[in-house]
Amino acid sequence: MFVSRRVFFCSFSIASLVTLMGCEPGVPKGNPAPNSSTSGSAGSGASTESKADTKRLIILTNGDSPFWDACREGLTAANAELKLGESGLKAVLDVNDGTAQGQLSKLQQYGTQSDIAGVGVSAIDAKNVAIADELRSMQKKGIKILTIDSDVDRTLFGDARHAFVGTDNLTAGKVLGKCAASLKPEGGEFVTFFGIEGAQNVIERTGGFALGAGEKFIAKDKMADETDRPRARENVRNAMRNNPNLSVLVGIWSYNAPAIVDVVKEANRRKDFKVVVFDAEPSAITAMAEGNIDVMVVQNPFKMGYEGIRMLRALVLDKKDVLTEMLPEHGKPGGDIFDTGLKVVVPDGTTLQLSDEFAKRVEITTLPKFQEWLKKYGLTGS
Repeated sequence: MFVSRRVFFCSFSIASLVTLMGCEPGVPKGNPAPNSSTSGSAGSGASTESKADTKRLIILTNGDSPFWDACREGLTAANAELKLGESGLKAVLDVNDGTAQGQLSKLQQYGTQSDIAGVGVSAIDAKNVAIADELRSMQKKGIKILTIDSDVDRTLFGDARHAFVGTDNLTAGKVLGKCAASLKPEGGEFVTFFGIEGAQNVIERTGGFALGAGEKFIAKDKMADETDRPRARENVRNAMRNNPNLSVLVGIWSYNAPAIVDVVKEANRRKDFKVVVFDAEPSAITAMAEGNIDVMVVQNPFKMGYEGIRMLRALVLDKKDVLTEMLPEHGKPGGDIFDTGLKVVVPDGTTLQLSDEFAKRVEITTLPKFQEWLKKYGLTGS
C-alpha cells in the first residue's frame, strides 16, 4: 500500500493456483457504484453532515494515493451490498495528510463526535504511543477499532484494536523477494524505497523481501521519502548514483513504482535494472505494459474497504456469527488477522519459478488478465 496508500510462488502453473481474490463469500461480484452518495472522500471523515440518527464507520488512510481509490470502491460497495442505511450506519473514507500528527489529530477529533461508531485506521507509525493510546481511548468510549492495510505493533499495542484487515505483509515481502530471485537467479545489489520507515507494512515488507530474495542479494540502502513525491524520485537518483553495481530497484509503497520508472527512463538505464514493486497504481500498470516494470505484488484494497466495513458493522451490531466467520481463531495467537490476499502480476510471457510454500497464498496472473479483473470491478488500479 501506499502509505499506504488505494493492484493484490519449485515451479508450478498458473492454472494450479487457488484464486484468492474476487471469489470470497461476501464480496460483491458486480461493479460497485463509484458515485454512490454514501461513499466518503478526502476530509469527509471529519464532517458533521450525517443525520443525528446515522452513525459513521470511518476508514482513515495513512496518506493520499490512487491505492485508496480501490479501497473507496470497496467501501462504496459495502454501503450498498450490506444495506448499511437500514441499520442506521454509513461508511466513509477519510484521507490523512501522510503524517503521524495528522492521523493523531483526526483520531482525537473522532473521539469527540457522538455519531462515530467504528474506525478502521491504516496506522502510519506502528510504534506511535500517542496513536495507540488514542485508539484505546476511543474503544473505552464504545467506538469499535480496526487497523486496515497497515497495523500497529501487535506486540506493544495489540489491545488497541480488535483486529487487522489487510495483507500479510511479511509473506508479501517474501513473495516479492522470491520473484526477484526468479528473475535474477545470480543475485545482485538492491535498494528499497518507501514512505515512512516506522510503518508496519514497511517493516514487514522490507524484512520479508530480504528473506525471500536470499543470500545472493545484497541490501545497499533503504530510503524513506516521508510521502514526498519529488523526494521519492530523488531517492532513486541518489541510489543509482551512489551504488554503481546496483541492479534491483524495490518499490515498497504504491507511488514508489512510478517514481522508480520515471527516474530509470530519465537516465535511459532500463537494461541495467530489474524493477520489482508493490501495488498497481494506474501509472504503474501503464509502465508494465510499456516494459518498464518486471513484477508487481498487488494487494486487494477493494477487499480491504469492503471487508473492513463488514467487520466494523458486525462489531457495532454485535453480529457474532459474522465475526466468527471472519476471525474463527480470534483470541489465539495470530487469530486477529483477516488476510485479504495477494496477486503477483507479470508481463505477458513472463515465467516465474517459485516454491510451493506460496502456492496456496498467492495468485500469479498476467497483466492482461489482471486488467480484465480490474475492469470487472470498475477499478483503474489496486
